[in-house]
Amino acid sequence: MDIATIIICFIITFIPAVHLIILGISQYRSKEPVGFRGVKPPSRESVTDIAAYNKKHGVMWILYGAGIVPAVMISVVMMEMTDEAPWVCVAIAEVVGGLLLMIRYHQYLDSKYVMRHSDK
Repeated sequence: MDIATIIICFIITFIPAVHLIILGISQYRSKEPVGFRGVKPPSRESVTDIAAYNKKHGVMWILYGAGIVPAVMISVVMMEMTDEAPWVCVAIAEVVGGLLLMIRYHQYLDSKYVMRHSDK
């Protein structure tokens, strides 16, 4: 793997990571309740503390985006240095593991900040 490949990997990783960080910043600053990607946000009336709910969602996305670039770059550099493909597991663990943790954390935030109304 040459330096051009490493640079291309960095650029390909950096673009979506920046998107996730920007998403996190926008959620952090939002005045309306935010949702998890693809999930409709809760109504304003059902969220007990909109500012805290949004800030915690925003920080979640910022940390996820910020963790992707180092994880992929460590994998790429270590694969180059050791010539061992299992280093790609570092990147996979960050991307997949981070996403699974975010889903669980979103569920936790919903249980903590979103009131559920009983239809009974």
